[in-house]
Amino acid sequence: MKQVMQESLLIKLPVIIGDLFILNLSWIFALTLYPQPAYIAHSLEIFACLNICFIPGLSWFGVVLSSRIVPYEEIIRRVFYVVLCHLGFYTLIQTVWSYGLLPLHLIGTFYIALTVMLMLWRYICRVVVKITRGHGRNTRHVVIIGSKDNALEVYHEMGDNTSTGYRVVGFFSNHEDRPLPDTPRLGTVEDALPWLQDHRVDEVYCCLSTDRYGEEIFPIMDLCENNFIRFFYVPNLRNYMKRAMNLELLGNVPILYIREEPLRQASNRFIKRAFDIVVSSVFLCTAFPFVYIFVAIGTKLTSKGPVFFIQERSGENGQTFGCIKFRSMRVNDDADRLQATKDDPRKTKFGDFLRRSSIDELPQFINVLKGDMSLVGPRPHMLQHTEQYSKLINKYMVRHLIKPGITGWAQVTGYRGETHELSQMEGRVRRDIWYLENWSLLLDIRIIFKTMLNALKQDENAY
Repeated sequence: MKQVMQESLLIKLPVIIGDLFILNLSWIFALTLYPQPAYIAHSLEIFACLNICFIPGLSWFGVVLSSRIVPYEEIIRRVFYVVLCHLGFYTLIQTVWSYGLLPLHLIGTFYIALTVMLMLWRYICRVVVKITRGHGRNTRHVVIIGSKDNALEVYHEMGDNTSTGYRVVGFFSNHEDRPLPDTPRLGTVEDALPWLQDHRVDEVYCCLSTDRYGEEIFPIMDLCENNFIRFFYVPNLRNYMKRAMNLELLGNVPILYIREEPLRQASNRFIKRAFDIVVSSVFLCTAFPFVYIFVAIGTKLTSKGPVFFIQERSGENGQTFGCIKFRSMRVNDDADRLQATKDDPRKTKFGDFLRRSSIDELPQFINVLKGDMSLVGPRPHMLQHTEQYSKLINKYMVRHLIKPGITGWAQVTGYRGETHELSQMEGRVRRDIWYLENWSLLLDIRIIFKTMLNALKQDENAY
């Protein structure tokens, strides 16, 4: 265990030193482009402040480059979080700083340079780690106990990719029907205990069924615990559960649950709700009155009826709420039953413009302020569609575990507008579920920007 910690530190320490170097280099670069005599004169104080503000982000979001299997998206995500954390602390300090707030162009250049260089640096570090492990350095010697499907999958994750640094020494199994390829069978499960006592390995992956805990698994686990061998149990869930599982304790009882939902945490719900309130309040108090006057005039001149159209839709936990939109169609009896189509005769010319520009959705900021909706989330469907698709699409109702949004991940990844085929709705549901499993404030901001870009480009599915 001590060796593992030392190896991890050997990887993390150069990365952290490089991070701090890049932090200071980014500030020098920004100050070189936009010289500020007042800040140059107090450069030591500023450098000290910059480095101190970097510590919380590194502590909270860490360096994952030493992990055996790390997606590059996770590296990028952590860089964003570290930079945002630094921005938050540095801005807080600036508000009480005697030199005042830094110029926007200076601070913007600094953070852009910092983000780009940190991503490049950590990417290079990860490549170096993988190459090093591929050449046999920083390895973990592993034994697998069991040769069923889950053991085979564990082996392929380790043995097919030498850059992870795993070296599978062999496996123990009572059956020879599915041996692990290119890996020696070291004996039966009963032979594992004496073999592990006489041979040195780093990790044991036990893939035996749970009904063998008392007679076989516990003795192996105890041996590992007493001999500095890391023990991992691989449950045989993959035949019927093709997804990641999560573990938590209910008192002293271990419980597996299907998905991680960031918005189950009160702190994350607070952050999302605060963001919704601030953005919706600012929009409703500034731009919305002018939008309303423009839309009201255009609507009244082109058709009879109210400016707003309120439709009952499915919200969080299946509750019904009144979704507010600018009316884009003539008043008709099919409004609550039929989706709008590309050449829908019910639309007015002005209404068609509202839909293509997404202006018709803007009153939903009122829903956001009321708490019925969020800025970002699964788009709310008509009640009839909810009832229909819940019977046709597996896990359809999962998307209702969070508040619906004005825009969503599905809408900015090609699943906006009319659904001609069931597969289109299935694709939308998959993306909605992915969103609730991977929520972050940064993801919300990214979706909002993509939505604005799509609106400017006149999305062809907006009708």
